[in-house]
Amino acid sequence: MAKRCPALDVHNAGDPDLLLALLDDFSPTGLQQRQSSIRVFFATAETRDAAIADLKRLRHTERLWGGRSGRRLQAIDVDDEDWPRRSQEHLLPVTVGRITIVSSPSARIPANPKSRIPNPDEISIVIPASLAFGTGHHATTRLCLAALQTLDLKGSFVLDAGTGSGVLAIAAVRLGAARALGLDHDADAVTAARENLALNRDARGVSFEIVDLTAAPLPNADVVTANLTTALLTQSRIALERALGPGGALIVSGVLADDETALLSAFGHMKKVWQASEDGWIGLRLVKK
Repeated sequence: MAKRCPALDVHNAGDPDLLLALLDDFSPTGLQQRQSSIRVFFATAETRDAAIADLKRLRHTERLWGGRSGRRLQAIDVDDEDWPRRSQEHLLPVTVGRITIVSSPSARIPANPKSRIPNPDEISIVIPASLAFGTGHHATTRLCLAALQTLDLKGSFVLDAGTGSGVLAIAAVRLGAARALGLDHDADAVTAARENLALNRDARGVSFEIVDLTAAPLPNADVVTANLTTALLTQSRIALERALGPGGALIVSGVLADDETALLSAFGHMKKVWQASEDGWIGLRLVKK
């Protein structure tokens, strides 16, 4: 008998990135965009049901549906053990600056139509379909990748808090960092990140560990990346700040534009030096004073 996967169909939702942010506390294990709905998978039916109850009362859900009619939440169970691969197998390469995220080692970086000469500065990172997010198809990941490329990472130690697929840690060393450590409380995410690292042999000096960001002190780093929800960023702010020395850089995303003021207030001891936005999300680079 096929394994039944607990899932939630969100009908007529317009923003999958926002949906994932709203559901982050419930650790969704995958997302599949369908013709008129977004299907989100969970580890247990209990977690799925709790997520539905939370969505019904959150203040950001009006923006999620964008005024669309026929909005509806539907709990389902899917008879398919292979849904993670199928849900992401058609993902196209995503390019952010010098970095292109591809789904397999055999995939090619799209050719630059303005030049037939290969660019030696182009970086290809392999992130296949998996249970961990971070393929580059989410605006928050792209914003963090863009922010990393505003820094000279040569010889630095980069700490990736909430690493997910490990893409930011891998990108950091490919951009010149001497070492990168990815941390996540989700054991499945850390396993996936280590598997992804094995597919990126040029990414030397990267490691991943299971850590609860809200409970454990973090190692000192030159740069910290944190693609998390606003709530988790706020909860982890002391640990994230303490990981940096004076002049250290904190890159954050997973933040809605409406939450920028609250986030900057929480990180009042840091100065904003860079900002970008995409699809209603923002990415920030803060410097410790």
